[in-house]
Amino acid sequence: MTDSSRRPLAVFDLDNTLADTAHRQRFLERKPRDWDAFFGAAPQDPPLAKGIALAVESARECEVVYLTGRPERCRRDTREWLDRHGLPEGRVYMRRDGDRRPARRTKLEILRRLGKDREVRVLVDDDELVCDDAEAAGFTVIRARWAKPSAALRVAQEREGRT
Repeated sequence: MTDSSRRPLAVFDLDNTLADTAHRQRFLERKPRDWDAFFGAAPQDPPLAKGIALAVESARECEVVYLTGRPERCRRDTREWLDRHGLPEGRVYMRRDGDRRPARRTKLEILRRLGKDREVRVLVDDDELVCDDAEAAGFTVIRARWAKPSAALRVAQEREGRT
C-alpha cells in the first residue's frame, strides 16, 4: 500500500549517472583490479550535467534518493560529493561492505523495499541489467546513457558485485 501523503521517490544511481567515472576506469582495466584506488578517486569525479539537471528537476515533485553499488565505506566521500555538486538532499542507499551480489539484485531488492510504502516514480541508472530488471518488476526507468560506457565497470557491476 502506498502512502499518498508523502511525495513520490525519484531514485538516482551515482556512477555514470550523476558522476563521470571515466578518469578512474584505469584502476579496473588492470589485473588485479585496484578497488581501493578506484573508490579512492571517486571524490574527483566530474558531475554529469544531464544527470544533475534531472535530479534537480525531479526534486520539484519528488523526494530524491540515491541508490548506488558503492560500498558503505565510501559514504562520507559520496555525501560530500553530492553536497559539493548541489544535488538535492536525500537518503543514500549503499552496498554493505563485503556484499558481492550483482548490482541488479541488490538494487532491485532496495527498490522493492522502497516501493512497499512509497510510490517510486522513477529509477535513473546507467546499468542496462539493473534497468531491465527494474522495468520487468514494474518500475519506470530512465536509462542514463549520457556517459561513455565502460566494459570494465559493467563486469564489476554484474560479475564481481563491486559497484
